[in-house]
Amino acid sequence: MKYCFGIDIGGTTIKMGFFTAEGEVIEKWEIPTRRENGGEKVPQDIADAIAAKCTEKNLKKEDVTGVGIGVPGPVTGDGTVMKCANLGWGEFNVNKKMSELTGLKCFALNDANAAALGELWRGGGKGLKNIVFITLGTGVGGGIVIDGKIISGIHGGGGEIGHIVVNPDEEDICGCGGHGHLEQYASATGIVRMAKKMLKSGSTDSSLKEKENDLTCKDIFDAAKNGDQTALELVDKMCFYLAFALSGVAATCDPEAYVIGGGVSKAGSIITDTVKKHFYSNNMNVLTKSEFKLAELGNDAGIYGAAYMTTIN
Repeated sequence: MKYCFGIDIGGTTIKMGFFTAEGEVIEKWEIPTRRENGGEKVPQDIADAIAAKCTEKNLKKEDVTGVGIGVPGPVTGDGTVMKCANLGWGEFNVNKKMSELTGLKCFALNDANAAALGELWRGGGKGLKNIVFITLGTGVGGGIVIDGKIISGIHGGGGEIGHIVVNPDEEDICGCGGHGHLEQYASATGIVRMAKKMLKSGSTDSSLKEKENDLTCKDIFDAAKNGDQTALELVDKMCFYLAFALSGVAATCDPEAYVIGGGVSKAGSIITDTVKKHFYSNNMNVLTKSEFKLAELGNDAGIYGAAYMTTIN
């Protein structure tokens, strides 16, 4: 039997998964992300953890298909990280570095792209070959999979759905420095931003006013599910912008399904139903055949997708 490793590098911890090459997770664990000195110790820490697990399981190098590594930043097709601000990494080839340290084949990719592959392999997109994955959290990320392969782009920016411009008249600045990006409306921080603006205008009578100072995304969705009209309006606006962005994506790659994950997706079908309403009413007929699904793997999507990379290369 063949085995593989899936790694998901986060700002606080590094998630690690030990899998069969068929996609069965055998073991999951975490190690700290040591970000000091520009994250210089992270590659060696990962290599040491893999070596220890191989020793524990009595694995030979030929038993392992490889190591997949999800990285929080743009990654080109050959595994070159352009920049990882959260880790302090500059430009270098992760595949080469990790292969030298582990003696195994290594495949780096953007973390959202890894999550997309994970959902394709064993999650909401299982059984499909063409999906667009959207992760709605503090920001908005994404991954595009066509014919089973991730589209990373020449500069590693493929699938950065959160930075599609959906409102060029927006005056507030996105975290990337741009204006009117999807992330400013469809992320957890984005919908709270919209809510606070609406509440401060004084033109609404809403239960959300009671929590205005410490309002959360969950508060808004809970209120919407309870019939609060302001909250329903906010959810509708968020989903309109998401559908607007995905309409452009649809006309570009026409996937079988859109799989929505991230913390915000825990709100459930209120998101998929509202997005579908706007998406299906504003696209040419041939593009309305795709499904909208919720992700299934949660925070494990990244390690699944990273492991999957080792089985298709």
